[in-house]
Amino acid sequence: MRHLKIVVEEHADGFVAYPVGLRGAVVGQGDTYDEALADVISAIRFHIETFGPDAIDAEVLDARLAEVLV
Repeated sequence: MRHLKIVVEEHADGFVAYPVGLRGAVVGQGDTYDEALADVISAIRFHIETFGPDAIDAEVLDARLAEVLV
């Protein structure tokens, strides 16, 4: 078992969650924060079962949110 950091975004139509430090694209969604978090955890477990423990990149020590103008 490894610790992963999960980003959970709130949108007008629900929540989207995705891990930091995982190789590949894994996304969860739900109408609530808890639903999105549960969905992404399930997707992460499936991803690791499918691709093995090497699917986890080096452990991310910190994750920060930056807002920029593009």
